[in-house]
Amino acid sequence: MNINIEIDNDTIADEEVVRRVLAGEVALFEIIMRRYNQRLYRVTRGILRDAVEAEDVMQNAYVNAYTHLNQFAGLAKFSTWLTRIAVNEALTHIRNRKRFVNIDSTYNVEEETMNILSPKTPDPEEQVIAKELNVVLEAAVDSLPEAFRSVFLLRKMEGMSTAETAECLDISEQNVKIRLHRARVLLREEISASINLAAPDAFQFGGKRCDRVVVSVLKRINSGLL
Repeated sequence: MNINIEIDNDTIADEEVVRRVLAGEVALFEIIMRRYNQRLYRVTRGILRDAVEAEDVMQNAYVNAYTHLNQFAGLAKFSTWLTRIAVNEALTHIRNRKRFVNIDSTYNVEEETMNILSPKTPDPEEQVIAKELNVVLEAAVDSLPEAFRSVFLLRKMEGMSTAETAECLDISEQNVKIRLHRARVLLREEISASINLAAPDAFQFGGKRCDRVVVSVLKRINSGLL
């Protein structure tokens, strides 16, 4: 389905879309779904660790949100309201399959800061490396306990604030900070273990890179440019 209405889908505010959907322009709900599919998939997939189940839960969350759209009071961001619905749907799904993990953290630590470097445009070889690193990171995130995993996904992958994350997960801001800290510690340990296993095979030099160097050196030797 693609909406065919004269409207700027990128700039129209969520609240305006909600108002118009409630007024009868139901097709505009597609804007909401396309706008938040990535976030909801990340969040539900992170909680459930299953892509197929995540898609099912996303659909349920959207239906639930649409059904209760008139209950959105504007007291929080619409994105926060919608994300919380998705989180609750995912947690309900876990409880239904008897695999819900309940973690009660009692640590008292200050939130760490994470430096994010802006990467240069990668070449094809760097893109391959980046994909491999993504596989390692995704596996490490999947290994986190659900309570830590959901906080990490919302805060660091979706860029939500501490307050928004707390509201989505129905926990205190202090607990968000605690769980984010623990998630980072566990991720460091998991990634470090993966690196130790992969280290003997790292920095392989073959294929086109090897050929390129061989050709270049032979060319210099044959031309006398030593």
